[in-house]
Amino acid sequence: MTTAGRRPGRGRRAPRVGPGTIVVVTGASAGVGRAAARAFGGRQATVALLARGRRGLEAAAAEVRAAGGRALVVPVDVADAAAVDAAAGRVLAEYGRIDVWVNAAFSTVFGPVGRISAAEIGRATQVTYLGSVHGIQAALRAMAHSGGGTVVQVGSALTYRSVPLQSAYCGAKSALRGFIDALRCELRHDGTPVRLTMVQLPAVNTPQFSWVASHLPGHPRPVAPVYQPEVAARAIVHAARRPRKREYWVGGSTVATLLANRFAPWALERYLARTGYASQQLDRPRPPGAPTALWEPADGPEGEDYGTQGIFGDESAGRSAQLWVSRHRGLLAGLGCALALAAAGGLAGGGQRARVAALSSSRA
Repeated sequence: MTTAGRRPGRGRRAPRVGPGTIVVVTGASAGVGRAAARAFGGRQATVALLARGRRGLEAAAAEVRAAGGRALVVPVDVADAAAVDAAAGRVLAEYGRIDVWVNAAFSTVFGPVGRISAAEIGRATQVTYLGSVHGIQAALRAMAHSGGGTVVQVGSALTYRSVPLQSAYCGAKSALRGFIDALRCELRHDGTPVRLTMVQLPAVNTPQFSWVASHLPGHPRPVAPVYQPEVAARAIVHAARRPRKREYWVGGSTVATLLANRFAPWALERYLARTGYASQQLDRPRPPGAPTALWEPADGPEGEDYGTQGIFGDESAGRSAQLWVSRHRGLLAGLGCALALAAAGGLAGGGQRARVAALSSSRA
């Protein structure tokens, strides 16, 4: 029985994310998805790993187990809705429920709009946008059988502020935000006990820049400042544990970009027009024979295991002060209140002493 207007997620406590928690992570064979899977494993959760590349999945599973969790490898192309449903069914058959579903899978192509083919845009949209839609729908169906759960959607600062040379990715991420906003209304209307939160990431040092489809003369690169995937992973786990917040912004650059886009979008557009091409590629081309993962996984049977981090580790930050602030808002708010009360007490005490001194002076 549901109640119209009931807040989504009410009636079910957020998962503790620990032993016994069943987590599904898409895009788990490399990059952010793999780092998140390993982080959940570190909390001794059971992690179902979904991606295309068998080699990367097996290596990720070994890392989850080494971190203290349990792992289930489920090779799947998230662009295939039936395959995603089947993957969710396999997790349900194995463990009986799904507590947390993390959508981290994506694919993209770099290049000016005029040089990208319709097929490339279509494929990037199928994986990045529809792949997440398929995951959310599968999660909703699975969680309906177990009383609810949490969906964590991995997003990007580019969800709000598009940049040149990444039109396919920006378009897919923006469309996904629109889909999620509509879904939130439906969950609230139906009183569905499923929580939905997004984690908006900055530029991250993942292997994607070594295998992304590209029409650029130079090797693709993330726009500085760059963060390591483990920063994103910590944010994802925190969002799964605290899903009542609609969004988490990770990295000072994400906050700066989104605020600048809100208050001065025209200025940011001009800035990106001047700097967006040079800041997204190196002054050297990609190595000959470099893999392209748009159509086939780079970590397939004949590929290699790429792990979590890419080739820009020497300039990537392993921590985010802004994420720490976001995670400890309650503590900071408490400290702020304590300081305010102390200051108010000091002012009150000072005023009282002044009145006493004035009374004493008048009596003298």
